[in-house]
Amino acid sequence: MEEMSTDNIHGVILAVSSSIFIGSSFIIKKKGLKKAGVSGARAGEGGYGYLYEPWWWAGMITMIVGEIANFAAYAFAPAILVTPLGALSIIFSAVLAHFILEEKLHMFGILGCVLCVVGSTTIVLHAPHEQNIESVKQVWHLATEPGFLAYSGVVLVVVLALIFYYEPRYGKTHMIVYVGICSLMGSLTVMSVKAVAIAIKLTFSGMNQFKYFHAWIFIIVVTICCILQINYLNKALDNFNTAVISPVYYVMFTTFTILASMIMFKDWASQSGLQIATELCGFVTILSGTFLLHKTKDMGNSGSSRGATSHTPRDTPVFINSGSTRSSNSNL
Repeated sequence: MEEMSTDNIHGVILAVSSSIFIGSSFIIKKKGLKKAGVSGARAGEGGYGYLYEPWWWAGMITMIVGEIANFAAYAFAPAILVTPLGALSIIFSAVLAHFILEEKLHMFGILGCVLCVVGSTTIVLHAPHEQNIESVKQVWHLATEPGFLAYSGVVLVVVLALIFYYEPRYGKTHMIVYVGICSLMGSLTVMSVKAVAIAIKLTFSGMNQFKYFHAWIFIIVVTICCILQINYLNKALDNFNTAVISPVYYVMFTTFTILASMIMFKDWASQSGLQIATELCGFVTILSGTFLLHKTKDMGNSGSSRGATSHTPRDTPVFINSGSTRSSNSNL
C-alpha cells in the first residue's frame, strides 16, 4: 500500500469535517420543514413556507459550511477518495434523527454505521493520488472527451424524464425519483466543483485561471445543478424518513460520482488490479452498512407501533412511501 500524499491527507480532513456538518444539516432542515408544514403547504406539495423558518435556514447554513469544506477537499484529493467519506454524514444523520426527530435506530443500525466507516476507511487507504493538473483548460479537455460527453448526455436525458414524467406521478410515493434526480445531477456537480476548486487553488498559487472562459462555464454548471439538488432534496426530506433518505442518497450519489470520476479523470488508470478490487470491496462494505440501516429503520418502526396507536403516518420503507400509498388507495 502506498503512503498517503500530503494533499490526500488534507482532502480527508476536509471531507470528514464536511460530513459532520452535512449530516447535522439534514436533521436541522427537517425540523424546519416540519414546523413549516404545520402552518402551510408542505415542501412536498410545492409549498415554500420553509423559507420563513429559522430552523431551515440554520440547517441550510450548516450544509453550506459542510459543502465549502467538501469543495475544498476536491481541490486536494481525487473524487474516489473524498466522496465515500460521505458515509460519515449517514452516521451523524441517523444518530441525530434517533434522538432529535425520534426516528428509531435499531441496535443493528449501529453495526450498519460501523460497516460504513470500515468501508470508507478501506477506500481511503487504497485511493489513488491526485493528478498533477496545471490549468483549468486541462480539466476542460478531460470533460469534453467523448466518454464523459456521452455520460453527461445520458444523465441529462434520465433527469429530464424523472422531472417531467415520473416526479408528477410517483414522486410522493417513490423516494427513488427525488433521490435519483439529486444523485445524477450530483455526479455532474462534483466534476464541476472539482474543476472550480482546482481553478481557485491554482489562482491562489499565482496562476490566474479565471481569465479562461472554461472556469466560468464550470461555475454555471455548479450553480444550476446545486439549485436542482436543493429543490428535490427538500421534497425528499419532506415526504420520506431522514434515516432512510441519507443512506440511499449516499449510495446512489457515491456510485454515480465514482463512475463519473472514472470516466473523466481516469482515476483507476494508475492503479493495480488488487488496489481496485480492494476499493470495490470497501464500497460493497458500505452498501452492506446502508442495507442494515434500511432494515433497522423498519424494525424500529414495527417495534414501536405494537405498543400504541400512532396518530402520524408511519415512516417510509426504502423506496416507497407506504403511508402515502395507503392514503391514495383509500380514495380510489
